[in-house]
Amino acid sequence: MNEVGLIIGGPQGSGLETSMNVLGRALASRGYGLIADREYFSNITGRHSYIHMLISSIDLPRSLRYPVEILASTDAETIFTHFNDVAERGVVIYDKSQAGKSIDAVPSMEDYTKDRIKSILREHGIEPIVSNVIGYLEKEKNVTSIEIDFPSMIRKIIERYKVDPRQASRYVSGLIVSAISVVLGLEGEFVRYGIEQQFKGRAHLVEQNLGLYELVKDSLTSFKNIVKIDEPAIRLSKVMLLTGNDIVAIAKIVGGLRYQSYYPITPAADESSVIEKYEYEEIGGKVVGPVVVMQTEDEIAAINSAIGAALTGARSSTATSGPGFDLMVEGLSWAGANEVPVVITYYQRGGPSTGQPTRGSQSDLMNAVFAAHGEFARIVISSGDHTEAFYDAVEAFNMAEKYQVPVIHLLDKFLANSIASIPIPDISKIRIDRGKVSPGGANYKRFDMSSTISPRAYLGTKNTIMWYTGDEHDEEGHISEDPEKRLKMYSKRMEKMKIILEETPLNLKMSAHGEKSPDYLLLGWGSTKGVSLDAIDKLNSRIRLGYLNLKLLWPFPEREFLEAIRGIPVNKIIAVEHSYGINIASLIAMSTGIIIEKRIAKFTGRPILLNELVEAIEKIIYRNEKRVVLEYGA
Repeated sequence: MNEVGLIIGGPQGSGLETSMNVLGRALASRGYGLIADREYFSNITGRHSYIHMLISSIDLPRSLRYPVEILASTDAETIFTHFNDVAERGVVIYDKSQAGKSIDAVPSMEDYTKDRIKSILREHGIEPIVSNVIGYLEKEKNVTSIEIDFPSMIRKIIERYKVDPRQASRYVSGLIVSAISVVLGLEGEFVRYGIEQQFKGRAHLVEQNLGLYELVKDSLTSFKNIVKIDEPAIRLSKVMLLTGNDIVAIAKIVGGLRYQSYYPITPAADESSVIEKYEYEEIGGKVVGPVVVMQTEDEIAAINSAIGAALTGARSSTATSGPGFDLMVEGLSWAGANEVPVVITYYQRGGPSTGQPTRGSQSDLMNAVFAAHGEFARIVISSGDHTEAFYDAVEAFNMAEKYQVPVIHLLDKFLANSIASIPIPDISKIRIDRGKVSPGGANYKRFDMSSTISPRAYLGTKNTIMWYTGDEHDEEGHISEDPEKRLKMYSKRMEKMKIILEETPLNLKMSAHGEKSPDYLLLGWGSTKGVSLDAIDKLNSRIRLGYLNLKLLWPFPEREFLEAIRGIPVNKIIAVEHSYGINIASLIAMSTGIIIEKRIAKFTGRPILLNELVEAIEKIIYRNEKRVVLEYGA
């Protein structure tokens, strides 16, 4: 087979992310492409979490699907939660000590969840005990079960390396990675590479995890390579394996970031941690940076300090999620009034209120476009995958400084927390545009009316005085309530929107994929891109499909949008989004008058999966359904 899906499940805090990183690095070094999503509860430890990964021998995957060929479980809850996700002739790896556990003995599961799963088990005639579920899979799906005595294996490591028994749980992730590696037939040198990269600088952990791998390999010789994935045939000599947070952080540094503020919030905070790691680097004798990373006391301070840094001429940004963005809104409005080029990297998560802190959503589109009192020019861009996110993060700075407006770069949890193997970005494509910079001087007017884009001098420019205020102001920045002055200054700021639309290249506004003259057109933005492209590939032998990936969301590129859908009846356009209301359809209606009625929505906080999207498209096309709500995923 040319691809393998797998789930690694266990309690939050049990090292699942470590498993993902070690296995991902091992597979990528072997030449396979992969994408993996991390789904986890917002508590610190205990609740069910899992890694959902797709490995490909022929391509760099763009989406996830069910069923999976391998289910690797560290606890009973994973078996109960995911038994229906295992493919025919799949493999289940589980802990022998959990075999006799009943679902009622799993304290971390909510009663509602237990009752729902019990009902499903009853339909299959299964008693809610792990061993019975395993037996059902063996009989009905011809699944191979691999029972491992986790406690015994870990005891051997504790005894061999004189490990503190209180640290025993740390080795569960290594055990799972080892078992999966054996089942896939992954050679030891690549497993070693994954372990060494994960535990770089900690030789004792490398030694212990390699010892654990040898133990597991020796005990599972009869299961070696029972899941046969083809030899890798991806024609790339090098790839990067990283999360969305990672790639945006790297891009910001490449793009000349000098100040980053943040208040810790999921799923945005990891970006700032990565920037801190590389805030001062020497490469080939040349200093890259430094970047000042400031963890502020709250999001109000984060946006205001980023604005202050931008006024001094530093490329400046802040990163946040929905609740944090809400607190930034007054500062955002101040930046709009004073033409401050600040970037807000906005990682969406499930709302409203605290909502689902560790789950994904695209329901904040309207918040990004319209939040703040009064009207002012702003730019909202979105990224559809890790590669787009890299180039867009740099371009956000260029657009902010060129047009002297706040730029909101919309991403979401699905991109932030998923790892993907991607081609190494082409740095030669990067351009830095700092916009119109004035030398200042005695006669300097910060908001000079002679041009739509104001002459920008940095705070501290010699012999230059400038004023900034939250009130309406004149050309020098002094408070003014004169109606004629208000009319001119307000119009000057808003006229930037026309210039932005005129000057932004098409590839930053949208991109068209699939059939050039499709019978049906899927339409979306952000992380719906990858799964939509895979869906049209899967269906194109039967249905001529296209996908329109919208990138510049505000100001909305009406002219280019109308050209992109020209000749396609509106009842043949299907909008896809991670939200209840399909906000992109509302924005299109508001901007163009076109009402898109056919919609595919998902708002469980879990990613859109290939199998369910394909099914939803078929329902709309063949059954003439107008709205399909997706709900698959634990």
